[in-house]
Amino acid sequence: MINSETIRKLRQLDLGELVAALELQEADMETRHLTFDDRFQIATDYLYQEKYNHRIKGIIHRAKLRIKEADLRSIQYEHRDINREMLQDLGTCNFVKHHMNVIFQGFTGSGKTYLSCALAKEACKLEIRTRYIRLPDLLIERDEASFKEQGVAKLLNKYSNYGLLVLDEWLLDDLLDEDLKFIFELIERRHDTHSTIYCTQFRKADWHQRLGGGIHADAIMDRIVHKAFWYDTGKMNMREFNAQTE
Repeated sequence: MINSETIRKLRQLDLGELVAALELQEADMETRHLTFDDRFQIATDYLYQEKYNHRIKGIIHRAKLRIKEADLRSIQYEHRDINREMLQDLGTCNFVKHHMNVIFQGFTGSGKTYLSCALAKEACKLEIRTRYIRLPDLLIERDEASFKEQGVAKLLNKYSNYGLLVLDEWLLDDLLDEDLKFIFELIERRHDTHSTIYCTQFRKADWHQRLGGGIHADAIMDRIVHKAFWYDTGKMNMREFNAQTE
């Protein structure tokens, strides 16, 4: 059994997980009779897994997911006209490696936010720096940042550098010219370097008008729609369904 001084040193080195692994070994009669090499390997595997879990937990926390419990393994498919195979393929996050976008389009309550958060969580598990935000909230952040020196530039730099950005409630509200300019700058900086998930009620045919119908609409759409997977979230109202099953 390791002595208290060794335990103190390990904890001081931020290796509390290793202490836990060794204590588990001491409590297991079968493990205690293994060779040093075998015990060291088991302890190392335990330490690695615990460190990894802690790191992933931090990445998920910083992603600020709207639905923290969202999980691809818990998706309701029955009686719901959605593409299981495509969603599972997106869950590999290969689209992030290729700097592709994902667009969840469907009616209110069809589960766009849940699906986007579930997908974002998979990206977090792959240690992809991820962030969720509603577009209305992002524009509020922009307004607040405009009162600070270089505030908007810093905000653009912040959101430009996430490996995966989830923009919920995309095009829900009418946009001002200054909103369109900000959105264009953000999309331009992320184009061909990072991936974005858009959650929207509007079909692609409606986007141009929702984006003002001008040159900014042309430029924004050109940088999104040609490298995007479109996913129809169906017509089933998941809020109503979940309320009935609770």
